Amino acid sequence: MTVPALSIAAILDQPALVPLWPTVGRALGLAESTTYQLAAQDRLPIEVIRLGRRRVARTVDLQRFLGLLPQENGAAPTYQVGASAGNDGEGGYQPPSPVSQPIHTAK
Repeated sequence: MTVPALSIAAILDQPALVPLWPTVGRALGLAESTTYQLAAQDRLPIEVIRLGRRRVARTVDLQRFLGLLPQENGAAPTYQVGASAGNDGEGGYQPPSPVSQPIHTAK
């Protein structure tokens, strides 16, 4: 059974800690069994926190991995609304333009 991936808006609207499944797995486009298997092998790209029997992750780590947080220089990523988030040039994540800084020359 195919589970739809989470939208950017759904990912940004999560509490501080999110469950490994379905939130983290769906955001990464993984199946439930694959999500838990990678977590058990410590191969997920974000830290997994165990709370008793529950496995959760920090939302900020998930957002940072997916490139949804502002950059260190304060430039926020830009997004285009579209049906596709693939690499076909339509919609999806668009990286920010490079920040140009003035070049100071010694006289």
